[in-house]
Amino acid sequence: LVRVEPLLPDVGSAPLAPAGVSGDPGAFAQALDALGAALDGAGIAEDGFAEGRATLQAAVYGRARADVALAVATATAQRSVQALQSILNMQV
Repeated sequence: LVRVEPLLPDVGSAPLAPAGVSGDPGAFAQALDALGAALDGAGIAEDGFAEGRATLQAAVYGRARADVALAVATATAQRSVQALQSILNMQV
């Protein structure tokens, strides 16, 4: 007679995604749309300054926000590519 007892983990199961990360497939498209909106807003603020409708402060602030959003998106894309390369280079 063989007696089999199930193994119980010492800790609870880890979440599949880090906190704050959505499993929504449209989240990537939404992030790209938000980045595009930030870049468009910066262009509008700069055009407004050039036409005398906005202040230099608004133009610089809009461009700085767009630059930071672009830097974050670029860093995220690079990290994603590195992670994927690591996975693809694993030996099976």
